[in-house]
Amino acid sequence: MKLATLCYVFDKSTNSTLMIYRNKKQNDYHEGKWNGLGGKFEQGESPEDCAIREIEEESGLKVKSIKMKGFITFPLFDGTDDWYVFLFTTDEFEGELIDSPEGHLEWIPNNKLTEINLWEGDKIFIPWLFEEKFFSAKFNYVDGKFVSYEVNFY
Repeated sequence: MKLATLCYVFDKSTNSTLMIYRNKKQNDYHEGKWNGLGGKFEQGESPEDCAIREIEEESGLKVKSIKMKGFITFPLFDGTDDWYVFLFTTDEFEGELIDSPEGHLEWIPNNKLTEINLWEGDKIFIPWLFEEKFFSAKFNYVDGKFVSYEVNFY
């Protein structure tokens, strides 16, 4: 079992979201895909601690506050482990973008987010991040291919 965060940084002034194109790490399961920022929990971290740390490590931005928007279960996502992922958004941040060790950072216009090379399930849940509801979902993949999903909104 793996615990992780996915974080979406919104820039209201440009109506865009900070995304990372994964192209720098060796043996990256996400290579060639655009993702939100985030990653695996470190010992003793809360979901919020992990999200704030990952945003800073991957982008250089310091967030002032974050909002949990959802929780997704990815059974056997990488073929080995179930992934449990806490999803966060923020539009309160400061600092300058760094040359990320994870990949190329880019502000993507919100109306283009589902047109870039994402995991198929991401195209389904990213629009939910802009709604006021909290969601809990399960996204099923087999051999890296999207199969199905279930969702509950609260």
